[in-house]
Amino acid sequence: MTYIRSTFRHPALPKNDLGYTVDYYEGSLSTLCAGCGHDSINAAIVQACWELNIEPHKVAKLSGIGCSSKSPAYFLSNSHGFNSVHGRMPSVATGANLANRDLTYFGVSGDGDTASIGMGQFVHVVRRNLNMVYLVMNNGCYGLTKGQDSATADAGSKSKAGSVNLFEAIDLASLAMELGATFVGQSFSGDKEQLTPLLKAAMKHKGFAMLNVISPCVTFNNNTGSTKSYDYVREHVEATATMDFVPMMREITASYEAGSVNDLLMHDGSKIRLHKLAKDWDPFDRHSAISAMHRARSKGEILTGLLYIDKDSTDLHEMLKTSDMPLNSLSKDVLCPGSEALAKLNASLR
Repeated sequence: MTYIRSTFRHPALPKNDLGYTVDYYEGSLSTLCAGCGHDSINAAIVQACWELNIEPHKVAKLSGIGCSSKSPAYFLSNSHGFNSVHGRMPSVATGANLANRDLTYFGVSGDGDTASIGMGQFVHVVRRNLNMVYLVMNNGCYGLTKGQDSATADAGSKSKAGSVNLFEAIDLASLAMELGATFVGQSFSGDKEQLTPLLKAAMKHKGFAMLNVISPCVTFNNNTGSTKSYDYVREHVEATATMDFVPMMREITASYEAGSVNDLLMHDGSKIRLHKLAKDWDPFDRHSAISAMHRARSKGEILTGLLYIDKDSTDLHEMLKTSDMPLNSLSKDVLCPGSEALAKLNASLR
């Protein structure tokens, strides 16, 4: 086995509008198990950032602890990164975002890091509508501690050792919608065609964008009886819609039958184009999206795609009326206006 990546790249690799080939967006060589779904998600992130012409040094990657939280090392090596304490990634993301609003914030977590030790942190970062992508690599088990069931393992599913899970699963996508998340998507690590435009839309959303991605653990949770295995997910997946992401100023080439397409204009001029498939589902109606999730769950199906989006989202900076400029760009005169300004402020509070 080698841990050295070849530096050879085909000389005719296409470049994006910034002049970068896709390898510029890659990270270190992955040390995850061969075939891990997390690596497929990392590849989709690389593709999405390359296609969106995102400058890696304007991205901040944050994570907690777990197999999933190792993943930021495996994409965008030229970006900022912070590996935080188990379950505490949302607090670090909140502080960083409030200090510098000009970066794209990418939080990577797992079902243990979010649904167990980090549940309280997850709940509050959702309700604050922090402007970030919160991606859960969900495999239903604790891979780093040899495959115990996590809080997202479905009741009745079997572990590799043959034990049956007795407890109801926490449905993170439904929970996010109940808590008021303004963008909720769900996907499968083995479906790059769906996941890549979802990631692009999430990064362009103004507010909290939650993506719950089923990512089978090939070592501990890819067995018969597991509801997070490759075979089970492929057999039970149901998409809400086919989706295109149309970047700002890019010619629209996709077309569908009249009446079946819904174009959503993002705040920067980009578009999400939805071709509706699922019946009785409206991605702009929270109650409709929650009902669609419940119906799919009752039938043992996994509903994927863009589940819900708030077109008029107000993020944390708008709610708090923070500075339009990052704190590190403010001059001393602005940060320390002097005793006279302090006296006026104190007087206004009396």
